[in-house]
Amino acid sequence: MMSLQTWRKFSLLAGAGVLALLTGCAQVKLSPPTASIENTQLARSSITAPVAVADFTSSAQAKSDDKGLSIRSNTFFSPYDSSFAKYLQEALSVELRSAGLLDPASKTVIGGELTTSTVDAGASQGTGALGARFKVTRGGTAVYDKELVENDSWPSSFVGAIAIPDAVNHYTALYRKLVARLLADEAFKAAVKP
Repeated sequence: MMSLQTWRKFSLLAGAGVLALLTGCAQVKLSPPTASIENTQLARSSITAPVAVADFTSSAQAKSDDKGLSIRSNTFFSPYDSSFAKYLQEALSVELRSAGLLDPASKTVIGGELTTSTVDAGASQGTGALGARFKVTRGGTAVYDKELVENDSWPSSFVGAIAIPDAVNHYTALYRKLVARLLADEAFKAAVKP
């Protein structure tokens, strides 16, 4: 049985740990992206032959946001080389793989450059934005080059324990939405036709 003094020490240490997590100082890797039924179906209706995915990079203006994002003093990282450009690359690859449309040997290659990556969990309003310049080449010839951006806003809480995970969920959902925007883009559909 734990003595009263030991219990107090344990409670203080546990409370300090919870307080640090709620108020800041945490460094967390995002969960890997997963395929969605909607995007898998959209990929199958937009792309008729398998494509390859090139390495995604970050633009000069997004370079500082590529390696980590702060949400109320908590820093979040991508599980892919700590790069959100690589996270977007994986988000697209996961959807194409799920649709049976990913082939590294394909002559049609989708590349990208992360241009915008922001998230803010304000005391009453949360906002996020994700943008990328997508490029498609076929046999080395550019057939598509377009920047696409997704924005989101949501009611946020003053309480960090509520606002932080909510902001992370909204931010990671932007990757799925941005991939959907690409797959639905008419110029993109025309570019990936064999």
